[in-house]
Amino acid sequence: MTSDMTARMLRLLSLLQTRREWSGSDLAARLQVTVRTVRRDIDRLRDLGYPVDSARGHAGGYRLAPGTDLPPLLLDDDEAVAVAVALRTAAGGLTGIEETALRALAKLELVLPRRLRGQVTALQAAVAGIAWDDRGPRADPALLATLAVACRDHEVLTFDYTTRTGATGPRRVEPRHLVASGPLWYLLAHDIAKNDWRVFRLDRITGPTPTGRRVPARDLPGDDPAAFVAERLSAAPTRHRAVATVHAPADHVRAHTRGLATRIRPVDESTCLVDASDDSLTRIAQTLAGLTADYTLDADPDVRDHLRAAAQRTLHATS
Repeated sequence: MTSDMTARMLRLLSLLQTRREWSGSDLAARLQVTVRTVRRDIDRLRDLGYPVDSARGHAGGYRLAPGTDLPPLLLDDDEAVAVAVALRTAAGGLTGIEETALRALAKLELVLPRRLRGQVTALQAAVAGIAWDDRGPRADPALLATLAVACRDHEVLTFDYTTRTGATGPRRVEPRHLVASGPLWYLLAHDIAKNDWRVFRLDRITGPTPTGRRVPARDLPGDDPAAFVAERLSAAPTRHRAVATVHAPADHVRAHTRGLATRIRPVDESTCLVDASDDSLTRIAQTLAGLTADYTLDADPDVRDHLRAAAQRTLHATS
């Protein structure tokens, strides 16, 4: 009996960490117990030091709130600060673990006391890193965290968005997924006004504001959010076109390049296409320079002129 109650309370704590607020009936259904049992288990968590808030009435519910102390048997103050800073840093730049870091950061910040949040913010602001492979704007970790929580809670979000042409306007969306491609991040969301799925570059989003309105999660357009975003990006117009036919398998190119996963398409077992199209001629040159196999290039004349000029400067500098 005791082991069953312990397992149930751990499950309850896990549920409280995955969503901003739960109703008593929802928790009871998930745990397969009565609402009265949920109330008793919530009281037990409070006795152990977990800060659980509750509100009565039809709109009431339970939420894991920030506390004056961290819950016992989790992290001490120094560990909490170290983990939060590390997660924010990972969210901003380590390929492959960004969204996982954001989910962990969202859970931690639910219970991080205010006095420690100030330490985390101050330390993060004081730490600088050298970006050795900076090909463009990077997303703000605070923005990433806001969007990650909205995706997790299925909460309608508003923000201003600047298009590639420079036009800025308000958007109201249902966030669904964050997708990273090298230094750039994208939000996959359902645009309410356009009644369609849209892909938003995070460095063009300003003023994100959660509305407090939660909606049922829409079915994704396909099984793979990253593949859908890659397809939308490849179809989006760019100022300069450049597509390389690389004489190497797609898996080989993915393994030896950074930030090109969504832009590589296999042709056969020994050849693939790399779409290096971009609004920046410099970024196109950087992308092509990073390829580790021979290739032929199908590109606009201005791209070829830029590459020839860059090659001439390099030859002149080394002669």
